[in-house]
Amino acid sequence: MTAAAPQTIHIAVMALGGQGGGVLIDWLVDLAEHAALDRDRPLRWPASRSAPAPRSTTWRWSRRHQAASRILALMPVPGEVDVVIAAEMMEAGRAVERGFVTPQRTLVIASRHRTYSVQEKTAPGDAVADTAAVQEIVRREARQLLIDDFQALATQHGSVISAALFGALAGSATLPFTREQFEAVVERSGVGVQASLAALRAAAQSAATSAATATVADPMQSDATAVA
Repeated sequence: MTAAAPQTIHIAVMALGGQGGGVLIDWLVDLAEHAALDRDRPLRWPASRSAPAPRSTTWRWSRRHQAASRILALMPVPGEVDVVIAAEMMEAGRAVERGFVTPQRTLVIASRHRTYSVQEKTAPGDAVADTAAVQEIVRREARQLLIDDFQALATQHGSVISAALFGALAGSATLPFTREQFEAVVERSGVGVQASLAALRAAAQSAATSAATATVADPMQSDATAVA
């Protein structure tokens, strides 16, 4: 009998420079790393955690017999992304455009606020893209969309959007980690801990409330990510 292939979940973080996408990736890695250490399981690391494109970094997480080992890919693969985390509404739209969002597979966590592009700022007249139209496209193309103004939420608690997005991921209950394990990552970071925890908890509550309106399959158990 051949051994079962490891289950995988692929997460793409779509963020502009300065929005903390790299911090969010580091927190994700720390989350899985300490969960594995808690289980006394071996870890496997790639040679580098860096990615050449600041807009999209993919974290691919493989589990075999509850072990948390990761392979960090340099770019997302269209049709093979389980979770897209978008730090700005148009980043969610770009994820759809690039094929990272599929109705059968992808949960999208997105902030509805806008950071205007150079083209929107410099074109004559009103060149701002239709945010509502993009949001509806994302909602149509995603398995599920969890959306809030995570930038405003983070600012309200004196933190940054990466903390709010991390909290939204915790609240989505997509990953097999407890809320306490998410919070422990922030505590280990040692920087702006109380403000980040406040933003994390508020965003987690927002995402949990939104997620409760629909029943969504666990991607770790879906046909797209698991092989019996």
